[in-house]
Amino acid sequence: MSEQVFHRQLSTEPKTRRIVMGILFLLLAMIVWLFFMNGVDGDIISTFGLTRGNVAVEIPPWQVHSRQVLSIIAIMAAVAGGYQIARGFKKWTNWVLAIVVALFVFGFLVWATADKSLNLAGLLATTLNKAVPITLGALSGVLCERAGVVNIAIEGMMLSGAFVSAYVGSVARIHIANEAVGLWLALASAVFIGGLMGLLLGVLSIKYKANQIIAGTVINILATGLTSYLSAKFLQTYQELNNPAIFKSTPIPGLVDIPVIGPILFNNNMFVYALIFFLILIQVVLFKTKWGLRLRSVGEHPKAADTLGINVFRTRYTAVILGGMMAGFGGAYFTLGSVGRFDEVMTAGRGFIGLAAMIFGNWTPFGSFGAGLLFGFADSLASRIAILQINIPSEFLLMAPYVATMIVLAGVVGKGQMPAADGEPYEKE
Repeated sequence: MSEQVFHRQLSTEPKTRRIVMGILFLLLAMIVWLFFMNGVDGDIISTFGLTRGNVAVEIPPWQVHSRQVLSIIAIMAAVAGGYQIARGFKKWTNWVLAIVVALFVFGFLVWATADKSLNLAGLLATTLNKAVPITLGALSGVLCERAGVVNIAIEGMMLSGAFVSAYVGSVARIHIANEAVGLWLALASAVFIGGLMGLLLGVLSIKYKANQIIAGTVINILATGLTSYLSAKFLQTYQELNNPAIFKSTPIPGLVDIPVIGPILFNNNMFVYALIFFLILIQVVLFKTKWGLRLRSVGEHPKAADTLGINVFRTRYTAVILGGMMAGFGGAYFTLGSVGRFDEVMTAGRGFIGLAAMIFGNWTPFGSFGAGLLFGFADSLASRIAILQINIPSEFLLMAPYVATMIVLAGVVGKGQMPAADGEPYEKE
């Protein structure tokens, strides 16, 4: 195939997808025009707070004319839809989709806060914090599935990490005078138990070649039953064993004083900073190093990797153990970075949501982070609907990211690139 033909194929777009995307843009424009603008008078103002907590520079609230902004959003979405149907944005379609969806979400916020106020900075800060465990779970899935092992057990690994970190942190708080030492010891125990669960998944799926979905489900059931029993037996009976210290927010001097974004990004606890570090580290290691190339080759074509001298079994064991450690770290967030205690099934499906975020993010670290922010935003916004007294069930907002994930899986925004050997046991010849 010539280079000209290759680039011509990249610049074209299937007609069905072009029309479907155009109709989607027009549908979003219609919703803004018919529903959001209904009942919003021309003189109504929407107010957004831009300051979070005590900051050196106080930013005045951002006020916009609700109806005018909604009209502009509807027109922009309609124009994008018409152009998409007529000619198509070709390789820029997904970027245009992201812009239109972002405008639609902003339009929803403008409509919801018409003649009211919403602290936008607080909403974004909560979104970031709610995205932390989801993204850490997604990173666990990325490490495992890039090596060809489906990790349904993320939920169980996170739950185990949450339980062990609460117990070890509580015991350390009683017997160790230095609170920081106890906290790091509790975090290390969560990472260790997550790695141990990853090893169990590896033994079941790699050595004994059990069905990986079933193996992960067994681990989830084991973790749920065991942590619930131990919690009822000991932690609820002896409250001092369920009272760990937590990592407090640590502002970064200088950066935290940046207007608007400073308090959102640079006044968080250790888990947020660790998430940013892991995102960069895993992105670089997976796609810029020989080790990452070998791991990905094992997930794409293990037989070819084996022929080139790569130990497929050892690479997959390493990946699932590292993935388990990441999930255990994410589980510790619930007890050491959030509520400061363990409650039964407190992960509340965040491991499964992490899997959805991984798929939405196309099995990449930063794509998973973007999907995690989407889920976190929906969760954060749902909790504010009651405060704004909007007559919309919060369940509709909570299910929106799942609908978006199904749209991605259906190929509307492009084909996902799942590792070719994902979920397939390797038989060495």
